[in-house]
Amino acid sequence: MTVELLSEHGCFGGVQGFYRMPSRACGGPMRFAVFQPPQAAQGRVPVLYFLAGLTCSEETATMKAGAQRVAAELGLMLVMPDTSPRDTGIDGATGDWEFGEGAGFYLDATQAPWSARFRMESHVVHELAGVVNEHFPADPGRCGITGHSMGGHGALVLALRHPQQYRSVSAFAPIVAPSQVPWGEKAFSRYLGDHHAAWAEHDACELVRRRPLGRPILVDQGLDDKFLAPQLQPERFEAACAEAGQPLTLRRHAGYDHGYYFIASFIEDHLRHHATQLAR
Repeated sequence: MTVELLSEHGCFGGVQGFYRMPSRACGGPMRFAVFQPPQAAQGRVPVLYFLAGLTCSEETATMKAGAQRVAAELGLMLVMPDTSPRDTGIDGATGDWEFGEGAGFYLDATQAPWSARFRMESHVVHELAGVVNEHFPADPGRCGITGHSMGGHGALVLALRHPQQYRSVSAFAPIVAPSQVPWGEKAFSRYLGDHHAAWAEHDACELVRRRPLGRPILVDQGLDDKFLAPQLQPERFEAACAEAGQPLTLRRHAGYDHGYYFIASFIEDHLRHHATQLAR
């Protein structure tokens, strides 16, 4: 598959690039960003996928998280996908920041018209991973995943659904029980229809009870996050992990909200978490 270079920039001894690829899963072009650490010039390196949240794109975490300095030190490649297909032309795909373009929820929609374009699980797990492994010096055997908010939901769910692909997982302020909160109910009812068994297959709390990873999960949550009580509810995931015997470190931070100042404050801890797990 061809990859179109949009721009590349020297960054902490490595290369930060922005690219575009044709996507069969999403029925059109998809953008993504890759940071290649300096160690990638000598051979394949472990790779960490960062899934962004509602309204975001491949540029958001790339430019705001401040991850490249420590990734360069650790020799971690960073891959930031877009959050959904764009310019779909589907009625209702724009105009609502909680749904549609910019809000793909990292699942494969089963309901028309969304099923024609909104297939982000297939795109991230199979299609994008294949392109990254083919065109960049990524080690497919050392792959981790993290994300923020909707992307934290995606990181937890994709790690639980594809445990052989992702050897490490973490999340910032994730939507842990989307089938139980307004953001998820809105998206799931449209993407997946009124099939609650399908909803459970994309709910981290439901998944971890049935098939825990065994590997440690790191989650950070700001206590001044305005979405904490209505949308995020990390205590649900904490209880589900305890019930399943899943190792979880859930850190709660006073004074931090939902934005990227919070993520930038703790991104180094997450990168080191992944580097440790991927070195084993």
